[in-house]
Amino acid sequence: MITRTKNFFSEVKVELQKASWPWDPKEKGVRKYKELTDSTLVVIIAMLLLGGYVAFWDFILVNVIHYFTKIH
Repeated sequence: MITRTKNFFSEVKVELQKASWPWDPKEKGVRKYKELTDSTLVVIIAMLLLGGYVAFWDFILVNVIHYFTKIH
């Protein structure tokens, strides 16, 4: 059991070394995480735009449906 566990963790270590990480190990400080922060910024902007698009169409459709279904 202990041998299988050690083997598992050594294989995990090998696979993690093959992975591409979103930071540059050669850089120091905040510049090290430039790719990570750029990717995060892109995701935040995309989510804001998508949220605005959905909110806009929700507002339009609610008002159109309300216009046709209101009782006089």
